Amino acid sequence: MPGPPSPVRRGRLPRIGASVVVLLAVAAYVAVQYATGGRPAPRCTVTSAHGGGMSYVFTSEQAVNAATIAAVGTSRGMPERAVTIALATALQESGLRNIGYGDRDSLGLFQQRPSEGWGTERQVMDPVHAAERFYARLEKIPGYSRLPLTVAAQRVQRSGYPQAYAKHEPDATLLAASLTGRAAASLTCEGRPSGVEATRTGDPARVKAALVRDFGREVAPLPGSGPAVRIPVPAALDSTAGGERRRGWEVAQWAVANSSALHVERVSYAGRVWTAGETGQKWRTAPRTSTPAAVDEVRIATGQ
Repeated sequence: MPGPPSPVRRGRLPRIGASVVVLLAVAAYVAVQYATGGRPAPRCTVTSAHGGGMSYVFTSEQAVNAATIAAVGTSRGMPERAVTIALATALQESGLRNIGYGDRDSLGLFQQRPSEGWGTERQVMDPVHAAERFYARLEKIPGYSRLPLTVAAQRVQRSGYPQAYAKHEPDATLLAASLTGRAAASLTCEGRPSGVEATRTGDPARVKAALVRDFGREVAPLPGSGPAVRIPVPAALDSTAGGERRRGWEVAQWAVANSSALHVERVSYAGRVWTAGETGQKWRTAPRTSTPAAVDEVRIATGQ
């Protein structure tokens, strides 16, 4: 009758399993380093318009999603407070990442559940649809703009951790002020794609399609504008604050947020210009030797 397996053989399987896990982790790290050329992912920074050193640093992926949430909200006529609530919710639920997994059947930016009537799996993974559905439920809450953020977000989400939204309110407030255009020239990004994406040139058609996707038809680029996409900002869509037009700044900072994804090289508006890869990535006064966009026109240059 054979004896029991030796202790040595019993202990070998866990060690082999651990080794496989380590090797897979190393392989994944090498793959990421190869894909990105060893460079970190492009970053964005939003700063307070009132000074005081308040800022929020996030990735270009998060910036794209935040800009979509803000654009969908303002295009629906939602106030800045609604955008703040939506951004804080997405920060808590997904970290502003469009993830394809979650608790039970939760998916996407807001971790919406198809089984709870938010849409199909494909729909809730569409950031525009997800944001639309969030705002549709939010605006049905009486007096939501006067409620504490945690209360308003919870009435939409029905989360098991309702107080968790509160910690994201300061960052969401900074983002909303910038991405709704109230805080002019407050969002900057490195704007350089990583890895193989860095070798691609921008396509004005992609920029135009993305504008229509997020803002709808009311933000319509001028036809035949060449490599510089030009977006007129009608006065009827503007609310003037501090001498600078809010709607124009919303579109301009949307373009900066999308600069890595859409290979945007330069954005100009109201005598200010942002350039990808420039030291500090700050908005600067447009040089007099250039031809800056008029105050009622945003120009987005792809470098094609």
